[in-house]
Amino acid sequence: MPSHDGALLLEVSGLQRSFGRVPILRGVDLSLRSGEALAVAGPNGAGKTTLLRLIAGLMRPTAGRIRILGQSLAQRSSPIRRSIGLLSHQSLLYDDLTLLENLTFAARLYGLDRPAEVAASALEEAGLARRGADLPPRLSRGLLQRAAIARALLHRPKLLLLDEPFTALDASASERLRANLRDRLAAGLGLVVVTHHLAEVWQLASRVAVLVDGSWALDQPREGPLEAFLPHYHRLTSA
Repeated sequence: MPSHDGALLLEVSGLQRSFGRVPILRGVDLSLRSGEALAVAGPNGAGKTTLLRLIAGLMRPTAGRIRILGQSLAQRSSPIRRSIGLLSHQSLLYDDLTLLENLTFAARLYGLDRPAEVAASALEEAGLARRGADLPPRLSRGLLQRAAIARALLHRPKLLLLDEPFTALDASASERLRANLRDRLAAGLGLVVVTHHLAEVWQLASRVAVLVDGSWALDQPREGPLEAFLPHYHRLTSA
């Protein structure tokens, strides 16, 4: 069992987001404790990526509240944002900086001691120690994804938000990431991972949620094999 106290990391209540008159999220509630991993699945357009962007503070809700470690994200300058790690569809890496320079710059932004050493260690953990002098545009899609993951994990966030983290990863890199996440969950990380491929995260997840048309169709503990869950999932998403 994870060696954590189950402290409440994330509280989301009544979260709504609309673009113009089009509702994307319709009153979403969510809580996450230390050591928990929530897998969020659902069809395209359900609001999954919007949910992560709101929790990360990159977008403001139309209504509702988000609290991380008991503090509101309402203020853009809130220091609690440093407790969040985010992997989005954009790498968040600068094209004109090498990987080592990118991660060193990120480490400085997070106020980490010995930023160059932290960056080098993160690259080594991602299996990218030999690619530190490369610019992001020179990397394959899989290597760029590994570098973006290294950036998200760099500051050892308490809450990690991952949007399709296994995209373009080969089998070895996928297993390295799963092992890394298992270790961090055991140490108390809270994880929300959005995926279209539940098989990639099923064994990591302690809970599974299904978002359909901006609302939860399901949020429950992950139990049993994925094969037993999939028929129910398909019924929820095809209704």
